[in-house]
Amino acid sequence: MNSGLRTWFAKSDLFSYNVVLRDRWIAQQASRLKTGTKLLDVGAGSCPYRNLFSHCEYRSQDLQPLQAGQLRHGGYGHIDYVSDLASIPVPESSFDAVLCTEALEHHPEPIKVVQELARILQPGGTLILTAPLGSGIHQEPYHFYGGYTPWWYERFLTAAGFEEITIEPNEGSVRFFGQESLRFIRTTSPWSTMLPAKTWLFWLPLWVVLAPLLGLVVPLLCAWLDQFDRERRFTVGYHVTARRTRST
Repeated sequence: MNSGLRTWFAKSDLFSYNVVLRDRWIAQQASRLKTGTKLLDVGAGSCPYRNLFSHCEYRSQDLQPLQAGQLRHGGYGHIDYVSDLASIPVPESSFDAVLCTEALEHHPEPIKVVQELARILQPGGTLILTAPLGSGIHQEPYHFYGGYTPWWYERFLTAAGFEEITIEPNEGSVRFFGQESLRFIRTTSPWSTMLPAKTWLFWLPLWVVLAPLLGLVVPLLCAWLDQFDRERRFTVGYHVTARRTRST
């Protein structure tokens, strides 16, 4: 696959909706913050959202345990605080807002992480949070959990001192099934190393027949049918906002 086609796939909300829609949602949250807001990007990695928060006093934090190839943009961005997510070296109430995207599953004690996020936020401060409900193993060996549910957020964010919690699914079950259809075609493709070479005499003709159906028709149908899914029990993840409880 050439680089131009790969870039198009990465930016298409049909083929990469999880990342594309999450980025779009974070951009919306960024636009709601006032100019000069003190924001910490926790588990920032390559800092892909730095530009979205250019109107804020943006700071970043990460432990930096990963190799460059495991990061979204091939390396870490400028990290202001190199530390564990559950022990960030700043005083209490240091920030007006905290951004934490796709990081909870990479910490062995995620409940302590949300407690730490509450500690560093000012009363009334904003938390912008995402984590997967379903994902494959990634950024190993630092992938410890998956499956963060609405009830997890409600219980542990409330216990940590948050209120006004909103939890939005990143699309629904049918869209998730379309994503897995695409994943199947990609991981069993001729340029994949998943299957041994001896299988290709049998598999390659079948793959050529299935690729248009599972790689295009099914995802298109799933994108349309997803609007009718009311339960959304197999969403790929949740987008969460919360407010640090104000002092009484």
